[in-house]
Amino acid sequence: MTAAAEGSPAFGMTRARRNALLQSEPVQGFALISPTFLYALILLVLPILVVIAHSFWTQNYLTIDRTFTLENYRVALTEPIYRDLLWRSLYISLTVSFFTVVLAYPIAYFISFHGGRHKSLWLFLITIPFWTSYLLRVMSWKVILGYNGVLNSGLMGLGVIDEPSTALLYNSSAVIITLTHAWAAFAILPIFVSLEKVDRTLVEAAKDLGDGPIRSFLRVTLPLSAPGVISAALIVMIPTVGDYVTPKLVGGKDGVMIANAIQAQFGKASNWPLGAALSVTTMLIVTLIAGATVLILRAAQRLAR
Repeated sequence: MTAAAEGSPAFGMTRARRNALLQSEPVQGFALISPTFLYALILLVLPILVVIAHSFWTQNYLTIDRTFTLENYRVALTEPIYRDLLWRSLYISLTVSFFTVVLAYPIAYFISFHGGRHKSLWLFLITIPFWTSYLLRVMSWKVILGYNGVLNSGLMGLGVIDEPSTALLYNSSAVIITLTHAWAAFAILPIFVSLEKVDRTLVEAAKDLGDGPIRSFLRVTLPLSAPGVISAALIVMIPTVGDYVTPKLVGGKDGVMIANAIQAQFGKASNWPLGAALSVTTMLIVTLIAGATVLILRAAQRLAR
């Protein structure tokens, strides 16, 4: 009785321990497998699955033709839609360069010849618009030129028009206006630097010899500041050919430029070879135009002397 009583707890203890071990082994095994083994398995299997999927996709859907061809360049130069977009881009770029230089030159001339000790302040004020994002400046012009925008409201308030005009936005004119404002400071600064280098004694000598303000400007100041004018024109012309944000926001279908077509080829169309051909073609044409512009302006500078 005593032995049985003493052995019962031992027997019961062993049985309880055995049940506890049987119940805990799966849990411990799962705990060992869950965080470590599964992560390692995923990291090992996932790259293999990606490689297999990529190989399957390439072999069945993305057949890459590596044969050398000039077909994309032929399409870029002869396809009417791309040719028209390229000519429109060049027209907008040259027009923006012209108006930007025409508007920037008087400002730079005033700062250089009449700014006095406040030249630094004037230059500081010119850079204030660049404190804001380029995208915000474009959106502000969209508000100004919009159907219910500032310009239409002002014209209606003055009695110039009876109803808002739809011709102010979503066309090439809106793109030209927006780009002219956006790049004005880039034209003012090189022209100002060029005007600062003009020898003032030459201007005074021209006046002493009988030249009026206009004649002395045309014969002395303008030819000597021609390098700044050339630099300003090129600084504005080259980037505006490839601008696609402004035409997309304020250009509409009549203001689309070649950069929008290039972006479409690299994006939705997934035709990278044609997009690259359009990019190279545009770059070469802009290079030729820039070189011709420099030669023409230098020749005009020599004739003016």
